[in-house]
Amino acid sequence: MPVGFDNDIEKSIAAMQNGGLILYPTDTIWGIGCDATNEKAVAAIYRLKKRADEKSMIILVAEEKELPRYVTQADAKVFDYIKGIHKPTTVIYEGAINLANNLVNKDGSIAIRIVKDDFCRELIRRFKKPIVSTSANISGYPPPSVYNDVDIVIKNGVDYIVQHRQDDLTPSAPSAIVKWNADGSLTIIRS
Repeated sequence: MPVGFDNDIEKSIAAMQNGGLILYPTDTIWGIGCDATNEKAVAAIYRLKKRADEKSMIILVAEEKELPRYVTQADAKVFDYIKGIHKPTTVIYEGAINLANNLVNKDGSIAIRIVKDDFCRELIRRFKKPIVSTSANISGYPPPSVYNDVDIVIKNGVDYIVQHRQDDLTPSAPSAIVKWNADGSLTIIRS
């Protein structure tokens, strides 16, 4: 593992266990994260981003087997679909459960991505809970594709900034988003 990897994970977990926010590299862009089961932490992200709380955010999990803990409608066919795509893909599921109420959409749905990034996966595994992932920008501004693009307001508004991959200048983009409908059909929201 890269130097500092474990330290970043430990400090991120400590911040989130105390209801704090982290700034971290995801499998897509730099994100703001917190404990996805903590309503106060989720509310703090909305305030920091100056984002209307009816706009949903994504949660990250480490493995497929975690989905039944957070959604009642985890159709196994979606896993086959995701495995065939190389781009990180977020899926909107119906029937969100065991998450912060202010994170769940009014229709009861939640957007979840199973991460492939080693850092994110290890962070989630050790934290033992899903983590919020929302772009590290003020609402209405473009998402940062590299760490240096993150606004100072965001950097000053979080409790811990992950050091891992700060010097990575490879531009990144947000995930694809699809909705798995109750009838088994798929709606592509963002490709």
